[in-house]
Amino acid sequence: MDEVVERAGHELVRPGDEPYDRLRAVWNGMIDRRPAAIAPCATPEDVVSALRFARENDLLVAVRGGGHGVAGHAVCEGGLVIDLSPMKRVEVDAERRTVRAGGGCTLGEVDAETQRHGLATALGVVTETGIAGLTLSGGMGWLRRKHGLSCDNLVSAQVVCADGSVVTASESEHEDLFWAIRGGGGNFGVVTSFEYRLHPVGPEVFVCFVLYPASRAQEVLEACDRYLGEAGDEVSPLGVLGRTPPVPEVPAHRHGEPYVALLAVHPGDAATGEGALAPLRGLGDPIADFSGAMPYTAAQSILDEDYPDGWRYYWKSLNVARLDGEAIDRLVAHAARAPSDHSTIDVWYQGGAMGRVGDSDTAFPNRRAPYLLGVEANFEEPSGAEENVAWVREVIADMRPFSDGGVYLNFPGFMEDDEEMRREGYGANYDRLAAIKARYDPANVFRLNANVEPRAG
Repeated sequence: MDEVVERAGHELVRPGDEPYDRLRAVWNGMIDRRPAAIAPCATPEDVVSALRFARENDLLVAVRGGGHGVAGHAVCEGGLVIDLSPMKRVEVDAERRTVRAGGGCTLGEVDAETQRHGLATALGVVTETGIAGLTLSGGMGWLRRKHGLSCDNLVSAQVVCADGSVVTASESEHEDLFWAIRGGGGNFGVVTSFEYRLHPVGPEVFVCFVLYPASRAQEVLEACDRYLGEAGDEVSPLGVLGRTPPVPEVPAHRHGEPYVALLAVHPGDAATGEGALAPLRGLGDPIADFSGAMPYTAAQSILDEDYPDGWRYYWKSLNVARLDGEAIDRLVAHAARAPSDHSTIDVWYQGGAMGRVGDSDTAFPNRRAPYLLGVEANFEEPSGAEENVAWVREVIADMRPFSDGGVYLNFPGFMEDDEEMRREGYGANYDRLAAIKARYDPANVFRLNANVEPRAG
């Protein structure tokens, strides 16, 4: 392989090179793979060169954007990693209210530039998340009910295809490809830049972050449902079931106590947001209330410390059609017995703008379910893998009766990357995705993802 790498015609990082271990590491510490080479790419031409090298040498290809995906698809064993992390350029057009960002950007880097103009696009909830993986498989964030998913805000994208061609995908160019990359994952090429629609947000917003005793979960979650029925689409709450951390803001005698939390970011000015979010904070007798006014960039980072780089993560998801007393009781019981104090069960309230897009208007389907459950095993020690993985699987299996189907492919259990899961994630759009895959990647070069196998039709 050393001789092959030397003939690449492109600067590659190999085992033994100083940056190799740093560049092969990804956020999820459960992933430990050693690629034959890593190709840092600063331009689309670099990506074309790397793909040619992989094709000529029959190498498996992984594409790394932010490296934050829980499934670890950003790195492969024995193949070539196309590393987009040098692609960090962010260009804001405040007059047109658009931003173009390189495929290696994180959402924190994009927010930092757009907020200079009091603007933001709909991205995720942890600043180190790469925009590429987030957007290509949907993109759930604090603005989802107000402005839709990340993929719903995509205006255009520059894509390097499997054959080495560089194309623009938009509503007027390569429309089929544009449809597919809005929810179809990394199946169709290497996206080297994303152009998003921007919206007025902040720069100072109000954040609700309040913890109540888990014994009140039914009351709290039902109150959130009623609130959304009255408040409209301005707010996109997140309910969380977990155990209180040992932090100074929580009384010592309540450390480790099961809680139900409500989190939300109001996108308007802080004074308006404080009033709008008061009903979520005013349910009485909280364990702790971390709410307050802050810059939108700070609001985007409030969950960062809960997801340290290098910890171990195993997640799965499930859309649920109802969240009644029985369902909530089961969630409370499951959260209380999680093997790790850092694990949570999250309730993403859906609907609003993301639900007004048709299931076949983009490749992202399953938009009608009112709730998405995210079951997260977050733990530090390798020895905890077996029991934490088992816990996640048991929760999902137990909640199936409350679901009409549908999963979120940004929250996959990487050991179950099977066709059944992928078909559930892509829903009725699967066959159309397979046909577009056959056009743009007939050899399935881009298969380290929630893979759709190419099939003409």
